[in-house]
Formats: sequence, C-alpha cells, structure tokens
Amino acid sequence: MLLSSFSGQPLEAGLDEAGRGCLAGPVFAAAVILPPDFSCAYLNDSKQMTARRRDRAREQICREAVAWAVAEASLAEIVELNIAQASYLAMHRAVDALAVQPTHLIVDGNRFKPHSTLPHTCHIGGDGKFQSIAAASVLAKTFRDERMHALAAEYPGYQWEQNAGYPTAQHRAAIRALGPTKHHRMGFRLL
Repeated sequence: MLLSSFSGQPLEAGLDEAGRGCLAGPVFAAAVILPPDFSCAYLNDSKQMTARRRDRAREQICREAVAWAVAEASLAEIVELNIAQASYLAMHRAVDALAVQPTHLIVDGNRFKPHSTLPHTCHIGGDGKFQSIAAASVLAKTFRDERMHALAAEYPGYQWEQNAGYPTAQHRAAIRALGPTKHHRMGFRLL
C-alpha cells in the first residue's frame, strides 16, 4: 500500500520522469499534489501497471489532484545538458507549472538538482512507495507515450507505438535497417 505523504505537509508534490533510458524522443516529467484522502486501488509505479490501468489512473489523478503539471526537455536540451540534467530541467518545469505552490518535493530516485525555493527529499523506488510520486510516474509515462505514438505515425518503422523509444531489440534492428531519425538521441549508444 502506497503512503499518502512523506513530510506530513499538506502540499507535498511528488516528482518523477519518463523516458530517461530511451534512444529517441524527449524526456517528460510530472509533478503532482494529491489530496490527503486520495485513493486509487491500483495506483503503483507506472512500469508495474497495465496501459489500461495507467490510463484510468491518469483520468482520476487529473480530476482529483490538488494540482498537477507535465513538462518536458527537448532532444536538443538532452544533447546540450546530458540526460540527467535534462530530466531535472523537466522536473523543475513541471514544479513551476503547478497551479498551487508546493511546500515540499519528494522525488523518485537518488539524485535531484535542488529547486531554487523548495526543499526536497529523494526516494529510491519512491514511485512504489508514495502515492504522489506514483501519480507523477503515471502522468509522465502516459503523456510521453502519447507523444511517441504521434511520432510513430510519422516514423512507422521504429515501432515507437510499442516501445516508446526504449532500446528494444526491434527498435535497434530498425535503426540498423533504416538509420536514425532526427528524434534519435545521437549521443546515446543506438546500436
């Protein structure tokens, strides 16, 4: 069972990213502040949920959250900054886009670039421990998956509608056969 809070503060925001380990596309991040009584029986780390449950959870999160925001860092920013710094940039953008100012940030993972005005705590595996981080995980993944599905229509040979740009055997085979696209992260080991 996921915990509703770490700090006990009412406006604690959970943060997570999606797409950090991909070979193509932007990295997305989400920030979510949930009400203390939020309940979603199947909410979990988005990687542990079926696509159908992620979509249903997304609808509930967007409807019931105190505030939520999704942001991204572009391919150019990933190349310029590196993937870790681009992930932090996307997270900061998500926090700054929240309609309600959080009092504390809880971040999935073991590292984070501190926000200029807000305290934070990192939690390894936080998306499987805290509701707000799990909710951020769901939003970041579903919004990023939507973007990759749209790009898949333009670049059908890479199966992004299935692999979302992650380094699957089929994705690597498509890169070998078709070459990289302008959406591939050229600084990454593509093959």
